[in-house]
Amino acid sequence: MKKVTGIGGVFFKCKDPKAMTAWYAQHLGLETNPYGATFEWYEGEDKKKAQTQWTPFPETTKYFEPSTSGFMINYRVENLEKLVEELRANGVTIVDKLETYDYGKFIHILDAEGNKIELWEPSADS
Repeated sequence: MKKVTGIGGVFFKCKDPKAMTAWYAQHLGLETNPYGATFEWYEGEDKKKAQTQWTPFPETTKYFEPSTSGFMINYRVENLEKLVEELRANGVTIVDKLETYDYGKFIHILDAEGNKIELWEPSADS
């Protein structure tokens, strides 16, 4: 089964997310938005439009918990429900329950060192 198909997002903690976003815009030319920056690209043989989100979070965020790490990676996956079954059967820590939004399905897991990872199966329109 194909598992990870790409990077859906890179999230990290910092003291001042607005200032960090402005710094990256000024010095590295990121086209920013209220959530950080969105990188668009095309995947697969059909060249379906896809995206990767870059977002600085406040250093006090609880979103990365239970991990104490300063970063979190979002991986794009196929067939998230089946993958979660496999992960659970292999003893991987599942942090929360699978949630579905109009832009896809999400769940969080912990890797071997306790880093929180976000898994995302984009909707057909994402």
